[in-house]
Amino acid sequence: MNSLLEETIEAWEGTRDGVIAEAENIPPKQFDFRPAEESRSVSQLVLHIMEVSLMMAGELSREDTNLHRAPWPKLLAMYSKPIVGLKSKRELLSALRSTLRDGVKAFRGAGELHMLQRIKRFDGKLGTRLAWFNHGIAHENYHQGQLATYQRLIGVTPALTKMIEGSA
Repeated sequence: MNSLLEETIEAWEGTRDGVIAEAENIPPKQFDFRPAEESRSVSQLVLHIMEVSLMMAGELSREDTNLHRAPWPKLLAMYSKPIVGLKSKRELLSALRSTLRDGVKAFRGAGELHMLQRIKRFDGKLGTRLAWFNHGIAHENYHQGQLATYQRLIGVTPALTKMIEGSA
């Protein structure tokens, strides 16, 4: 029987695998595509997914987790150094894999008991680190859906659709 932490890690790995599959499915020349001027490009969306996960793993594995340590953009910047300057599809895909691997290591190192401790969430309410980890997974799922929508807009069948249809 898996622990709650291991089940959550497994869910994150599955979600990240989906993000990676969608990013792999997008042609390199389309990584600058954005559906509207105010939208993120494919590259920016992939970077955003990673910067949030870096902050999530970094903060939630700390003894002194404080999601109010700094304003949101600064909090993200505190953790995003490993991905700053990445641009190519190859670099971004590699970083999606390595940030997941490093995050999983941080969560396992922190341990399940640590992840079940309560913290003050962004909204000021109390909740467990594990619950916020699940929030981070939902965040990646949300953006995975955006990557699928971007693919439809550029005339590409999303990776998950291909898999379901048996054409992947």
